[in-house]
Amino acid sequence: MPRPAAVDGAYPVRLREIQTVRLYLDLCCFNRPYDDQSQTRIRLETQAKLVLQDRVREGACDLVRSATLDFENAKNPFAARRHATGKWRALAVECVTIDQSVIARAREAMDLGLGEYDALHVAAAIAGRADMLVTTDDKLLRRVRAMPDLTALPPGGALAYLERWYEN
Repeated sequence: MPRPAAVDGAYPVRLREIQTVRLYLDLCCFNRPYDDQSQTRIRLETQAKLVLQDRVREGACDLVRSATLDFENAKNPFAARRHATGKWRALAVECVTIDQSVIARAREAMDLGLGEYDALHVAAAIAGRADMLVTTDDKLLRRVRAMPDLTALPPGGALAYLERWYEN
């Protein structure tokens, strides 16, 4: 899938080519509802993330997960958060295992300055044929822009793209 490029605030018309959009949400995106909701940005990203999850439940989007997400989530010291995020595993259409090809792709992503977990999320999203990686991590968003084979958007951008807010 070609990357959506913002042109004058609009995303190109491409969704008609895709039957069901495949989303990969990283752990910071799953955890956004637990952040300080007094900040407008966090509150809006939380709402957009929850709508994206509704789209997954409705079957309008497919969720792609990875063993990296499971491993990282297992380290969350808050049991309720760990459990809430873990329940989404059952709704995923694919759980990418971390094999040698994913590790090799993660190493390439690390060359762009990504940390290990972020690089593994990127590599897993690519291996899982995700149409977009949804994250609230600004650094990750900036670094993925340099990659030709993956689109990364914050929750609001992903929702705007899915719902074609900027198409006229």
